[in-house]
Amino acid sequence: MRRGWPVTVAGDDGAIRLLAIESADRDRLATFDPDGQAGVLLSPSRATTLKLGNQRAAGDMARPVLLTRTPWLDFETAVALADPQMDLATPFKGPFPATPLGPVTAAEAALELARRAGMLPAFFLLPATDNADVTVADVTEFAAPANLAIASRARLPVAAAETAEIVAFRTPDDPTDHVALLIGTPDGRSPLVRLHSECLTGDVLRSLKCDCGPQLDAALAAIAASGWGVLLYLRQEGRGIGLINKLRAYALQDQGFDTVDANLRLGFAVDSRDFGVAARMLALLNIDTVRLLTNNPAKVAGLEAAGIVVAERVPHIVASNPHNHDYLATKRDRTGHQL
Repeated sequence: MRRGWPVTVAGDDGAIRLLAIESADRDRLATFDPDGQAGVLLSPSRATTLKLGNQRAAGDMARPVLLTRTPWLDFETAVALADPQMDLATPFKGPFPATPLGPVTAAEAALELARRAGMLPAFFLLPATDNADVTVADVTEFAAPANLAIASRARLPVAAAETAEIVAFRTPDDPTDHVALLIGTPDGRSPLVRLHSECLTGDVLRSLKCDCGPQLDAALAAIAASGWGVLLYLRQEGRGIGLINKLRAYALQDQGFDTVDANLRLGFAVDSRDFGVAARMLALLNIDTVRLLTNNPAKVAGLEAAGIVVAERVPHIVASNPHNHDYLATKRDRTGHQL
C-alpha cells in the first residue's frame, strides 16, 4: 500500500480491490482504473466530517462510506477528500453521492490496514473477483496480543534505576517491538505499573505540545521510589495512528482543532490503542495484579477487560506549560482523564 500498489482484501461478504489515495498518482490511478469507475472509500469519522451522513447509502455512520465516482471526483479532488489538512484551503466541488457498500467487513479491514501502515484511511475502490492478497482474518491476526512473546531481555542501567532490566516483546508478523522496563525486586506487593505509549516528539525531542516527556520521567522516578514496578513502553505512537498521522494531527491543531477533532478529521478513532498488548506483556512477566499509574480510565478498563486486576489507580500528575494547557484540558474534558 505504501508503495502505491493495489491490494485485494476479502471478507465473508465479498472482496474489493483498493488503491490507497495517499500513495497514488494520476498514472497509477489510470492503470488501476482505466474506465474511471472506481469509487472512493472513506472511514466513518472522515465521512462524518464531510457531512455525508444525510444520504441513505451513507446513513450508518458507524460503517465505511463509498462515494460514487463522478466526472468532478478526479484525482485531485479525491486527495482533498482524503487529507483534512486541505479542508480549509480546498473548496470541495461536490456533490458527492454515496453508493451502497457491499463487502463491509473487507472495507473495515482495509481501513485498519491503512492505520497500521500509518497512512490516511482513504482508497479508490473497485469490486474484485480474483484471489485476495489479504483476508479479514489476516488483518485480525496480524498484531493480535495473544501472538506476543518475549524476544530478549538484558540488564539496562537507567538514570532512575541502575539495576533495571529491559524485556523486549514481538509477534511473528508485526515488526513493532514493545518493551518493559523492570525496576526493583518483587516483594509480595502489587507492582506499580505505568503504560506509556511511544511519543517521539515528547519522549526524545522534548516537545512542549504534550506532557509525554515529563510523564515518562516522573513514571520512572515513581516506580523506582516505590521499590518495585514496571514501565511498559508501547509502540503505539499518536494513540495508535503512527508518527506521520500524528504530525498531520498537529497541523490540524494549528488550524484550531483540538486533539480529538484532529484525529476524527483524519478518519481515525479518538484513541486507536490496544491495551490488550500491555495485558499480554504483564501476563508474560507473570504479573496478574497491578497498581496502575495513570489518569486515564480507559487504561484501567483495557487491562481489566484482558484479565489483569487493577488493585489501585495511582494518579500521575505533571506540571503543565503554556503550550500544552489546551491539550491537557481536552484530555480532561473530552476523553475523561482524571486531571
